Amino acid sequence: MSYRDIKQVVLDRIQNRIWAPDSLLPSETDLAEEFSSTRTTVNRALRELAEEGFLERKRKAGTRVLNSPVRKAQFSIPLVRDEIAGTGAGYRYSLVERSVKAAPDWLSARLDLPQGQEVLHIRCMHYADNAPFQYEVRWVIPDSVPEILEADFSQSGPNDWLVQKVPFTNLELSFMATKADQAVAEFLDAPAGDPVFTAERITWLRGSPVTLAKLYFAPGYKLTTHL
Repeated sequence: MSYRDIKQVVLDRIQNRIWAPDSLLPSETDLAEEFSSTRTTVNRALRELAEEGFLERKRKAGTRVLNSPVRKAQFSIPLVRDEIAGTGAGYRYSLVERSVKAAPDWLSARLDLPQGQEVLHIRCMHYADNAPFQYEVRWVIPDSVPEILEADFSQSGPNDWLVQKVPFTNLELSFMATKADQAVAEFLDAPAGDPVFTAERITWLRGSPVTLAKLYFAPGYKLTTHL
């Protein structure tokens, strides 16, 4: 089992009170044997649950279910149309590419996919008052959401569809500045090589990867969030 699978099983047991508040979990060695995994994999799963406020880990004292889980900030996946509307601008969407292809090696490694697994690849543009706002490059795993292969993205983007149809149980979000390659530069009307604000978002559903999206924003973009 992957660490995400183990993490979900442990979380389910906590939430279903199989492991009650303040109870000790089995040792990492015992869990590794139960899940046919390694201690390193189990350790990562438990470490993340501790970081998320479900477990308390003390050296020599073991891992204990917290009596009162630490409150975490809840995250809702934003819709770019709402973000643009919030600025007072008009929203426009354009589909650039939709294709089913073998997952590139870097994506297979990142999401722990079997070599050559088919994924849905989508590229699209979002405009504010007809000015470039966001260039979206997305990979969706049909094994996790097979109905997406029948979805029509000619009029609205994949994020709208995913938010409405597919819940997520885990999310990884990264922000960075990346140099605009030729494609990104052309879509965002920016000089090639210039840094652009970029967000990378990965979601999972009960341990299975759903989608990885890279979102490139036009120069001058400012991120504002409320928690």
